[in-house]
Amino acid sequence: MKTKDEQKKHLTAKERIDKIKAVVPPVAARFKKPTLQQQTDEALENVPRITNETVAEHREEVLKGARRFKYPLEHSKHKIVVVSASLLITAVVAFLIGTAISLYRLQSTSAFMYHMTQVVPFPVAKVGKHYVAYENYLFDLRRYMHYYHTQLQVDFSSQSGKLQLDTYKPKAMQKVIDNVYVKELARSNGISVSDDEVRDALGMLRVQNRLTSDKELASVIKRFYDWAIDDLKRELKQELLAQKVAAALDVETATKANGILAQLKSGGDFASLAGQYSEDQATKGAGGQYADVAIAAGSQEVSPVIIRELARLKPGEISGLITTPTSYEIVKLLEVDSAGKYKAAHIELHFKDISTYTQAQAAKAKVKYYITMPKSTENVGNQP
Repeated sequence: MKTKDEQKKHLTAKERIDKIKAVVPPVAARFKKPTLQQQTDEALENVPRITNETVAEHREEVLKGARRFKYPLEHSKHKIVVVSASLLITAVVAFLIGTAISLYRLQSTSAFMYHMTQVVPFPVAKVGKHYVAYENYLFDLRRYMHYYHTQLQVDFSSQSGKLQLDTYKPKAMQKVIDNVYVKELARSNGISVSDDEVRDALGMLRVQNRLTSDKELASVIKRFYDWAIDDLKRELKQELLAQKVAAALDVETATKANGILAQLKSGGDFASLAGQYSEDQATKGAGGQYADVAIAAGSQEVSPVIIRELARLKPGEISGLITTPTSYEIVKLLEVDSAGKYKAAHIELHFKDISTYTQAQAAKAKVKYYITMPKSTENVGNQP
């Protein structure tokens, strides 16, 4: 038989381990190092399942975290906009207040202030229910100042220059107020001025001043008045409107002109009637005959509307009543030469001055001035 020592020698390794385990107490589970397989199984068990609900929950968590940064940023943007708008409004208001002080208290006539009145419709006066634009007042005043400064070397910063300007200011103001009366009369009588009429007046002005083109005319008015062609057209349009209003309201002159025309149609002698009634002192002594015996388009002496009427007549014929910017006229074509130029005579009756009708308007209207006007004197020089 084998002894106990021999039996121990023949024990297997497993048996020896089992024997040791039976003697040594087991290691607590918490101290055991998990195997790789155990670690893998445990990790897979903790991975959440991907479903629509879990995706929505994850999205909400992400957005919730982002909102912490989004809302403060939006609040900052809104605050920046509000502050910027407030500063801009404050700057604009301050600028307009400064402009108003320059215009109404200091009565600045600078180019900058003039351009400001072109942008912002500051009023200079109120006539009845109508406001008079400050720009209209400066338009005329600056024309006057430019002419006297450049052509007569008047220094408007000197004492005498300031006095001269003060004497003209009431005249400039009265002119723009009268323009309001004219426009009121034109509206109530359905009177207007067409672009063709302005072009005719512009052409007549160019011819009378022996200028060959609008470019040359533009150069002249820029030098004398600091005007562009559009400024001149604006002035001519207002003048033509006043003339047309005077023509429409001057019933007395219209009646007289129609009476003369009736005598001519009844066989009256043109030269005799011209000598008796015509108000053109240069031609009435010659039976109304124009000094220019070769009238053509561009004549310095004859209005374009008269030339157009002559083109319709035959030699010996008499026109109807013609309304020119300043008068009623009746013309007779005497002859046409081989070059198509006219020899003619006319009878001219001037309209009453527009002031005849604006004074009646002024008597009814209440005028309020927004600037202080110096008292007008007559020592203002000839108006350009």
